[in-house]
Amino acid sequence: MSEKETVRTRIAPSPTGLPHIGNFRTIVFNWLFARHHGGQFVVRIEDTDVARRVEGAVEAMLEGLRWLGLDWDEGPIVGGPYGPYLQSQRLPIYQEQAERLIAQGNAYYCFCTPERLTAMREEQQRQKQPPGYDRICRTLSKEEVDERRAQGLVPVIRFRVPLEGSTSFHDLIHGDITFPNAALDDFVIIKSDGYPTYHLAHMVDDHLMRITHVMRADEWISSTPRHILLYQALGWEPPKFAHVPQILGPDRAKLSKRHGATSVIAYKELGYLPEAMLNYLSLLGWAYDASTEIMSRDELVRYFSIEKINKTGAIFDITKLDWMNGHYIRRLSVSDLTSRLMPYLETAGLTTEKDRSYVEQIVPLIQERIRKLSEVGELTDFFFAATLEYDSKLLVPKGLDAAAALVALRAARERLVPLAEWNREALESAIRPLAEALAIKTGQLFGVLRVASTGKTAAPPLFETMEVLGRERVMARIDAAEKKLEQAVQSA
Repeated sequence: MSEKETVRTRIAPSPTGLPHIGNFRTIVFNWLFARHHGGQFVVRIEDTDVARRVEGAVEAMLEGLRWLGLDWDEGPIVGGPYGPYLQSQRLPIYQEQAERLIAQGNAYYCFCTPERLTAMREEQQRQKQPPGYDRICRTLSKEEVDERRAQGLVPVIRFRVPLEGSTSFHDLIHGDITFPNAALDDFVIIKSDGYPTYHLAHMVDDHLMRITHVMRADEWISSTPRHILLYQALGWEPPKFAHVPQILGPDRAKLSKRHGATSVIAYKELGYLPEAMLNYLSLLGWAYDASTEIMSRDELVRYFSIEKINKTGAIFDITKLDWMNGHYIRRLSVSDLTSRLMPYLETAGLTTEKDRSYVEQIVPLIQERIRKLSEVGELTDFFFAATLEYDSKLLVPKGLDAAAALVALRAARERLVPLAEWNREALESAIRPLAEALAIKTGQLFGVLRVASTGKTAAPPLFETMEVLGRERVMARIDAAEKKLEQAVQSA
């Protein structure tokens, strides 16, 4: 890359489905590369596959970009000098280039019906021949073309692939790659409905939008010779290509829904932080060095390079993503984390913004334990409950019976009632020595109190939790637990 060249990368999603992890990992790489070189990042919507278009897919893509903080210099909403940025609004441009290719002898009209093409493929399968168009329309004369059009037949336009020789290109990740032209068929560039195929539309747009680097999934490697031939036929300089290996599941199969959520928006809804997701996606197939895992946005931009992208597929490890998300959660201020948790608490019906100050007291108690924001409900529901529902058996720790647990709970209550201060220090000073006096283990005493106060055997630190719950709520819950244990003793 010359020093004078301004790097321009693009992402060109097709709205045929919701954006998944693989899409966004490639998007992240494009964005990082553009930002690293002080270039431009372009968003272009390839919406020419009308039959498979999914409602809301474009909006989901843009939402994902905004969530991850991946700003774009040109594209939908922001505009730019090379618009429009929706391919469906650029159809005359593609038609013009296709007709130019016909005039040059690099393309031709094909009138083969879908039925004929289906029969052709079935025959090729029976003959165990490689699939591909048999080029029957390649030699049609102008008169034959006009005759078929007069009959009302609507053609597609196919590119005339050279029958001999080979086509080569250099890939910035995989190196030099060559395909024999005999392995390529005469592919369609304009469909019968007038819409272009990906092969023509994307390369015309990349040229006109002055894209310098095309970074995309490695499933497009086998199609790249077609694109090189199109560039050559139009006399245009192709961009530099970098084909990124796919993302794999833990079983090393291509990542799919059976491995869990694949939509980026789904991860947002599950409570992953955008800064954690950006960090994790950046390390799926790229690494700064052998050990660095936590990297800020600025560090990722500073150090990213195509040369360090792996040639093999990256494993999507949800356990590592959870760890990384937890790491970022623990780095947040209490106020920031509270703001991010409030929507989840409100959705769960536990609290509203008016109780934010109470939530801010709770947050420090769970910040070390929570891995994703969506877990806040199950970790904190007892803080908001009017009454607790739990099995009385939980009040009886291992090594005690119901009668002993009842004695311990009553003794604890007697220590708590006269307390002048209701804070962690006062609570612990009153309760901790009680275990020795009762000749039971500290864990057993704390276990009875924990269940009585929270309804759970696992909860945040006991005395900090009791402090936040407050004297009135804790004492009412201890009284309710005492009745549960009394009934258990009577029925024993």
